[in-house]
Order: sequence, then structure tokens, then C-alpha cells
Amino acid sequence: MAKYEIMMPHMGESIFECTILKWLVKEGDFVRVDDMILEVATDKIDTEIGSSHEGVITKFLVTEGQVAEIGKAICVIDTAQEQIKDETEYTEMGSDDSFKLEESIAQIVDNVQETRSEKFFSPLVLSIAQQENISKDELENITGSGQNQRLTKDDLLAYIESKKTQKVITPTLSNSGDTIVEMDRMRKMIAARMVESKQIAPHVTSFIETDMTRVVKWRELEKDRFRAKYQHGGLTFTPVLVAAVIDAIKKYPGINIQVQGDSIIYKKDINIGIAVALPSGNLIVPVVHNADQLELSELALKIHDLANRARLNKLKPEELLGGTYTISNIGGFGNIAGTPIIMQPQVAIMAFGVIRKMPAVIETEDGDMIAIRNKMIISHGYDHRVVDGSLGGLFLKEVSDYLEKFDTNRTFK
Repeated sequence: MAKYEIMMPHMGESIFECTILKWLVKEGDFVRVDDMILEVATDKIDTEIGSSHEGVITKFLVTEGQVAEIGKAICVIDTAQEQIKDETEYTEMGSDDSFKLEESIAQIVDNVQETRSEKFFSPLVLSIAQQENISKDELENITGSGQNQRLTKDDLLAYIESKKTQKVITPTLSNSGDTIVEMDRMRKMIAARMVESKQIAPHVTSFIETDMTRVVKWRELEKDRFRAKYQHGGLTFTPVLVAAVIDAIKKYPGINIQVQGDSIIYKKDINIGIAVALPSGNLIVPVVHNADQLELSELALKIHDLANRARLNKLKPEELLGGTYTISNIGGFGNIAGTPIIMQPQVAIMAFGVIRKMPAVIETEDGDMIAIRNKMIISHGYDHRVVDGSLGGLFLKEVSDYLEKFDTNRTFK
């Protein structure tokens, strides 16, 4: 038997560490390659980690509640001798290019710490500290909850939030019937991100009322055919809404951008994030990558799959990364309109309200008439640092026009 260290695998861009939630095996258990051995949490998702080897887990190197760095060893496994040749490249410390890069970054950061400091700060922690103008001296004095009292991202975000609220006097609860429930980890992260986005981006929101009658009629005609062809539970409006956004992005690529310092990055790919409400009441945003390359039927199937697995906590980390524009279908909750908060580092987000039957004035050859139409309000929130009212408004109008002029003869291929 040969002993190897199983490493914490790469979890996606900008993720340097994760929190150990639960070991799914015990020391002494036999596991096969890809057997799930560990449940972890990053700042984006909870997920399970599979074993890279077949053998017996002999020792845990991290415990539940600790923070583990990407590319570092998490446990030791005894494996068969004949597996050594095939697996050496994976198991050697730093052999993977992404591990090398992250360790190099960590080493550089560690080297520039003042000689009096014995604390290690991850690149993510240092990045947040720089954005919040927190000095190294101040970082030194923040108590960390990680291994060896290392400062984690959550520690720093909690410290930043406490600084903002320390002057606010919280009234004492006097009603004995009140219930106090601590936010869960995901809710804390959502709160931190929303506050961060409001601090970074000056939000502006534009609204438009859209006639959805053509889309509603088309869906009624196609939903049974779609169900029969794809053995799919149902055809929602969401893929059509996404298709409208994709069409508008192609005409106004200035919406599909990100801000980096004083530079604007025009994103080549169109990756659409779709907000999904979880059974817990929290929110998660899986991403349809290269959405512009998918047919409408493919969009419908992909969106259903992502939303379903999101509610079952079965998403992969990479399925939450890389979004360039986000939509929220708040109409599913009966909401007329809303002002959603931008997902950083994106610069815009769109919310689609409920579709309602309403009296409307329509133009005909015989003159203006009042008719019952299916109406929806669309709200478009954008970052006024880089998106002015003209671009934000034209983009919103383009989405509305696509929906109002939707081809009712369109069929699924």
C-alpha cells in the first residue's frame, strides 16, 4: 500500500478557500475514485468533493468547521501500489497548474507581510481589505476563526459590517413571544453581496410596460407539443424572456460588460444568470453559459435542469460562475415590478413582472379600440458608472419589442 494526500480541488475562478461542512466518510473507510467524501461550502455554493483515489482513508487533515485552502491536502489515503504511476501527477503537491498559480500567489502575499506579522492572509481576504480600505495593521488585530486563528473571508465581512453598525443602538426585545433566529451561512453571504453591490454601483432603474399577448398565445399553442416531444413537465415563459435578453445584448453589447478598476471589459460570451428561489427562502443564481448558442428548446431544457438541481442543492461550482447578465422572473410570485440588485461584477439586471390581463388601447385600421391584452412590466437596473440612461433605456426597449413582436409561427426544432 502507498500513502497519498488528497488535495482540495480547484473550485472555479476567484475561489481560494472553502469551509469544511461535513465529512461523508470515516477514517478507516474504503472509497473508490469519485466517491463523495466531503461536503464543503464556498462563498458561492455548497458542494460535495469526490475522492481522487481508490483506497482506505487513514487520516483527516482538516476537521469540520475549518477553512481549507484550494490545492492543499485534506486527508491521507492508502492506495494500491499499481496505482502510483497513473496518479502521481495528481497527488504531488502543486503539480496542477491551477494549484501552482494559487500557491505562488499565496507565497507572494505571505512574503510581503511585514516581518513582525506571523499571520497568513489569503488573496481573497487581502482583496476585500483593499476594497474596504482596511490596512494591514487593522487586519492584524481582527480575530480569525480559521485554523490557527487565521482570518477568513466571513470573519472580515462580519468585521466590516460591525464597523458600519457599531454606532446603531439596537432596542432590547421586550416581547417574550418574539423569536430570534440567527441567519444561516447562505443568508449572511447574500446580505454581504447585496450590501457590497449597492456600495460599488450607483443603481438606476428604468421601467417599461410590455404587451405579452403574442407570447401568451404562442405558449398556449406550443406547451402540449413541447411536453410530448421532450417529455418535459412544462413550457414556462422564462426561455422566451432569456431569448429576448440575448437578442438585445447582441444589438447593445455595451450591457454585456464588467468594470475592472478604470477599465471596461467587453465580454465575448453571453452567459445568462437566472435567479432561483430555494425552499429555504434563500436565493441562488445558476448560469446558462454561451446562452446565445442555444436554440429555444435547448434554453428551455437547460433552464429547467439548472433550476431543478438548484433547489435540490445539486449544482456544480462552475454552474454559478461566469455570468455576464442576470434576470429575475419575479412574476412567478405575483409581483408587478421590482428593483433588483446587480450581481457583481456585472453591470445590469432585469426583472420580469407578472403577466396580467388588462384593458388597453390598440390601434386598428378602423381606429383606436379598447381590448383585453396580456401586459407585463419589465424593470431594468443598471450601473450608472458605465451605463447611461440612453443605453439602459434602449436595451430595455429592445427586449420589450422582441416580446411584443414575437413570431407566433415559431416552432421547436
